[in-house]
Amino acid sequence: MKHHAFGRMPFTVTNVGFGAWQIGGSWGDISEADGRAALNAALDAGMTFIDTADVYGDGRSEKIIADVLKTSGAAKRPMVATKGGRRLNPHVSEGYTKANLEGFIDRSLTNLAVDSLDLVQLHCPPRDVLYQPEVFEGLNALQKAGKIKGYGVSVEKVEDGLKAIEYPGVVSIQIIYNIFRQRPDHLFFQEARRRNVAIIARVPLASGLLSGKITRDTHFASDDHRNFNRSGEAFDVGETFAGVPFEVGLQAVEEVRKLVPEGATMAAFALRWILMSDAVTVVIPGARNAEQAKANAAAADLTPLSADVMAATREIYERLIAPHVHQRW
Repeated sequence: MKHHAFGRMPFTVTNVGFGAWQIGGSWGDISEADGRAALNAALDAGMTFIDTADVYGDGRSEKIIADVLKTSGAAKRPMVATKGGRRLNPHVSEGYTKANLEGFIDRSLTNLAVDSLDLVQLHCPPRDVLYQPEVFEGLNALQKAGKIKGYGVSVEKVEDGLKAIEYPGVVSIQIIYNIFRQRPDHLFFQEARRRNVAIIARVPLASGLLSGKITRDTHFASDDHRNFNRSGEAFDVGETFAGVPFEVGLQAVEEVRKLVPEGATMAAFALRWILMSDAVTVVIPGARNAEQAKANAAAADLTPLSADVMAATREIYERLIAPHVHQRW
């Protein structure tokens, strides 16, 4: 894995990090023991970035991270990014007050057992929030008070990312970027680079589709979002299979499979594809167990993909995937 600066912040992170949604919840039955083992394996492999949120398992993910870091033998404490805002019910822009955000931050401080959060991200806020300067003024005040070291925004749409980075205090954007969601690597990445904004690439394997292991017969548990959110019943459908219709995704996977080099897994290939963009600061695949965490870390060491392979993935995207997702997100 490569190490580089996290945008304008005084952190150095590995280009592959640990996405901690799975160890929190909404991915079927993942035991706390498996979650701890996965995180420990990621740290042992050298990962120095962890991404979580206060709603992942209603704080379970944050608490597991805190407990693991207490006993971890990692040479360097990782940067830990969390998110806030989705606890609002209803999740509306009017709820993004300084008082509410401070409450979410205080809860995360307790869960993570720290005095200051490395990074807090607005968690896919309603678009109106991005047109309310007072929200970001509140975050500036909380940063000045020492409760957070920096703040960013996790977004659903490219347009939201472009709007968010207009605020000078926004140091990072978390956005879906993978072989099935290529639109960010146009104007948005260009602008992010120009402003030295860190990019966290999320949903890198399209909820497992790009692992190449999912078939039409795969069963998803009732508490797995790949079961209950296929049509956006619980949250934005773009979070599940990257918004790609399931059957279309399976068809595209079979075409991508032909491009995977001998000896590599499709998951590793998909992660290496993301890292071909120099705009991406860190990619955050999740892991259900220690083996998956180790495999994610090793993906960074794959040989860079050739121009022909990158062009082939682009052709698959434009022919099969883009009609369903490109203008939507």
